[in-house]
Amino acid sequence: MTKEKILVIGASGQIGVELTLALRNLYGNNNVIASDLREQNPLLEGTGPYVSLDVMNKEMLHVQVIRQNITQIYLLAAILSATGEKNPNLAWHLNMQGLLNVLDIAREEHIHKVYWPSSIAVFGPTSPKQNCPQQTIIEPSTVYGISKYAGEFWCNYYHQRFGVDVRSLRYPGLISYKSAPGGGTTDYAVEIYLEALTEKKYECFLQEDTYLPMMYMPDAIRATIELMEAPKSNINVRTSYNLSGMSFSPKEIALSIKQHIPEFEITYKPDYRQEIANSWPQSIDDSSANKDWGWKPQYNLQSMTEDMLTNLKS
Repeated sequence: MTKEKILVIGASGQIGVELTLALRNLYGNNNVIASDLREQNPLLEGTGPYVSLDVMNKEMLHVQVIRQNITQIYLLAAILSATGEKNPNLAWHLNMQGLLNVLDIAREEHIHKVYWPSSIAVFGPTSPKQNCPQQTIIEPSTVYGISKYAGEFWCNYYHQRFGVDVRSLRYPGLISYKSAPGGGTTDYAVEIYLEALTEKKYECFLQEDTYLPMMYMPDAIRATIELMEAPKSNINVRTSYNLSGMSFSPKEIALSIKQHIPEFEITYKPDYRQEIANSWPQSIDDSSANKDWGWKPQYNLQSMTEDMLTNLKS
């Protein structure tokens, strides 16, 4: 598997760190180039090459792709839902222009494969709340969701028009112990574990009965790699695949933590993120991913809580 040269853009982010490490494991350290605008994440230091790169600087990006003989690009740089609502213009500009820069370069340089994540944020208040299907009413109400939905169609367009093999997943909320959350509406599910261990209490910015689709990071990384490793002929969705792991509420995650930390207390103080959460489905139907490339999650709430607390302690 050494012929591929992979560029990960946004490698120091929540997904980027773990995906970069997994790809290096698979393809060899020197064949996966990590890049970001910010400092290299400490977990990546010494594991392989790193370049400082701004996805908005198309010329600089293009030069790197040629210089490093890149054959695959993973574009993870984005402004997430909660942060995006504070600066909608910036979120739209970065999320869209970054993608178009990558798709354009992929077309010109005949890049083998491109990965770009979408999100459950594409769904809006009019989408079905339970088992939200792959194809359904999609009317996003956040700038993040709007940019992701538009991005899905750009991916589809570049595939149909220019044959770019671009693949995508609609990630649910992602939970990880390795890197900090990045300003999303589902961040509470990461913060709650940290606070449970250090403070034995947590004030949640969502109501106790707010159900949202979630996924443990090892499942998300595995799904991403499985999608990218699948034969081209198996990929029937060129917008973005629904992806599901588990669904739970703040109350349920608190109860799962209390089984390990009995003195843990949770309080609730919903803020502007509640409205965003209310607009999203409570569970996702990912049968297309299962049918096309055999996707199945491995973690549930109990096994995730156990793993999160064990790893955060150490």
